[in-house]
Amino acid sequence: MERSRLFGVAARALQAPRTCRSRLGQTKRWQSNTTGNIRPQAPQPFWTTGRVLLFSAFTGSLTYLYGISDTSSFLSQNPVAARKPYVPVYAKKAELETAVTELRGMLGESAVSTDDEDLHRHGYSEWSSINIDVLPVAVAYPTSTEEVSQIAKVCHKHKIPMIPYSGGSSLEANFSAPFGGVSVDFCFMDKVLALRPDDMDLTCQPAVGWMSLNEKIAHTGLFFPVDPGPSAMIGGMVGTSCSGTNAVRYGTMKDWVVNLTVVLADGTVIKTKRRPRKSAAGYNLTALFVGSEGTLGLVTEITLKLAVIPQETSVAVVNFPSLRSAAATAMSVVRTGIPIAAMEIMDEVQMSVVNKAGATKKKWKETPTLFFKFSGTPGAVKEHIQQVRELSRKQGGGDFDFTRDAEEQKALWSARKEALWSMMALRREGDDVWSTDVAVPLSRLADIIEISKKEMDDLGLFASALGHIGDGNFHESIMFNGNDPAERQKVQDCVYRMVDRALEMEGTCTGEHGIGLGKKASLVKELGLDTIGVMKKIKAAIDPLGIMNPGKVFDLQ
Repeated sequence: MERSRLFGVAARALQAPRTCRSRLGQTKRWQSNTTGNIRPQAPQPFWTTGRVLLFSAFTGSLTYLYGISDTSSFLSQNPVAARKPYVPVYAKKAELETAVTELRGMLGESAVSTDDEDLHRHGYSEWSSINIDVLPVAVAYPTSTEEVSQIAKVCHKHKIPMIPYSGGSSLEANFSAPFGGVSVDFCFMDKVLALRPDDMDLTCQPAVGWMSLNEKIAHTGLFFPVDPGPSAMIGGMVGTSCSGTNAVRYGTMKDWVVNLTVVLADGTVIKTKRRPRKSAAGYNLTALFVGSEGTLGLVTEITLKLAVIPQETSVAVVNFPSLRSAAATAMSVVRTGIPIAAMEIMDEVQMSVVNKAGATKKKWKETPTLFFKFSGTPGAVKEHIQQVRELSRKQGGGDFDFTRDAEEQKALWSARKEALWSMMALRREGDDVWSTDVAVPLSRLADIIEISKKEMDDLGLFASALGHIGDGNFHESIMFNGNDPAERQKVQDCVYRMVDRALEMEGTCTGEHGIGLGKKASLVKELGLDTIGVMKKIKAAIDPLGIMNPGKVFDLQ
């Protein structure tokens, strides 16, 4: 398989990930089952001509293992790592048919879809920089932990891969299906199961969106502070240990998960710990599953810590003459110890993107820009604003553009939150957008931004730089012709030079997007074969058949 095909097909018109109800409702009728849940009606017979072709892809299109990202250059220098990856033995055609029949018998005819459009939506992503030609062979729609356990037992018995799916907005092919298998879509598991304001925590299911969650609990005076892309759901946020704009103040996903209910590969259901905010009881299994990208188990319930909504919040935007001066200001803010709520950077290209896309009502200056969020008591907010203003002026920063009310505040901050969506909205037919991230020690952030920005500009393509500058997390987004292999290769080389540069600076190949398929070789560079070997031993102990989201994070050997 050619590398250009491994990295995706041409992107179609922008369409944000949607819930299963709207996705499936366009292509099939609906019915109610005995539990009252709405599910799609039973699809056509399983083995259509398209399904046979899909099965052929499932069994024969595994060469992606040998060419993703910059693996070849790395392996040429590391012969030990160049051993042929182990390909687990998965179910044959007859076993797949049997498994689908069993699942429909347990969950209901409409709970397992083999519709071609459903399969495509669960194996291909317009958001991802990498796509492969293999799709899942079925999509299961559980409504409870018990049903997820039933799915796992059937798949374990027949050795069928399972791939968790929630928001569908991941960027590194985290929910792709390189070995086929069953995509487990949690869209019917979208409830807040318990809200405990006095304990400042709640328990929810994986398909709860973080934005809708905060709307539901606003009356308590509490909120959940982790804020990645607007369409992200709690299950996927756990899987990639994501963060967002609030990370500089509140930390990342791993800091806010109290415990998890997890269905293991054989259907066993475990709870990783109890509900106290601190515990020294045994291994920290909660932390083990957060960030594991579904390779160790299927998360079905999540208990999250909550924070108090600040008394006052203010958002300010300030322009700078260069990215380095903006980055220097950010570093001085951090070093001074000012408790900033959030601090984001966007280059002049990204500011132009926001203006062209019309994502906000305001017209922005198209120069390197810092976005600040201040929160706390009224007196503290006023003091912190003055301190940051003085530090900005020392680096040539312009006047602060402040919010006056909540609506204006939302509009100002939306310029940063809508960055990727704004860029994707500008795509022409055939365009792809490669969006990726790295993180480096704070002292090296200005260096990597400056060098990487120059390399992106030298491509002669539409490319922008942005990031969570308060914690060293830097993003690149590059638009290119997805049908031009030479142009794709040029972009790929630029991206992986940035990744290698971050590793040379003692950074990481991903700050919040995860490894997925796209950064497996970079993870080996970052941690080394011995460390990856420990991860593989953990994987083998928990999932000896290798059926939990196989092909992600690392290859089995």
